[in-house]
This record gives sequence, structure tokens and C-alpha cells, in this order.
Amino acid sequence: MECEFPVKSANDEQMKSILERVKTIAVMGLSPDESKDSHKVAKYLQSQGYKIIPVYPKDDEKILGEQVYTSLADVPDVVDMVDIFRKPAAMDPIADAAIARGDVKFFWSQKGIVNNAAAEKAEKAGMEVVQNHCTMVEHRKLLG
Repeated sequence: MECEFPVKSANDEQMKSILERVKTIAVMGLSPDESKDSHKVAKYLQSQGYKIIPVYPKDDEKILGEQVYTSLADVPDVVDMVDIFRKPAAMDPIADAAIARGDVKFFWSQKGIVNNAAAEKAEKAGMEVVQNHCTMVEHRKLLG
């Protein structure tokens, strides 16, 4: 699924509120490769006091010192937010997994990642949704 417009997303005030309330972030597609955006963003968020939970389909044992899980369903901890570094089509199953968990309050996709159908599904399930925004950039801008 390609980028859809208009993009259904949050404004600065909503993003700031989300970033102030989040404690635990499952980073969907967190790469162990330090040159990848997912790794840089997760490392930054970790440095700002957030608990990062790497969700990566390969069987790396740890990324950024944290246990890696191959799916959101495997994560035993409470997850406040999913931060998505996957293709837009992957947002549908991520939304379904987040809904099935029942504890995810925030559904956030990174810059260039938009799937309005998945966003609406997450929103209807009670999650606050942000699409097409980088958590690191927004954190620096709104809370830095």
C-alpha cells in the first residue's frame, strides 16, 4: 500500500501529550544495524528514559541491551506504544496485534509510513494514532 493522502495523524499538541505519557515502546522493525534509522531512533528514545522493546523478525537475542521478540504477541511486558519502522502494508497486522494485546494506547508510524485503514482500525479500538512522524524528531522538537 502506497502513501495515502490526506494522512490521518496527530498535531503537535497531541504528539507532545503522547510522548509525555508513554513509558514503554515496542519498536516494530528495530534493526541491530547501528546505521539504520530504527536503531538510531530507538537508541535516542532509550537515552531519554523510555523502555525500548525490540520487535524484530530475526532471532537476535538483544538489541540496545534489551531482549528481542519476534512478534508483538510474544512481548510479556506492558506496551504503551508501538513505534512502526515497517512497510505500510505491515501496519494492518501490527494494528491487529496491538488490538489483541489490549494494553497498547498509542499507535505511531515513522516518517513516510502511512496506512489510513490500519490507523482508523487502531483508533476505533481506542488508541491514539500518529502517522508519518519520527518519534525522535518530534521528541526533540516538542520536549527537547
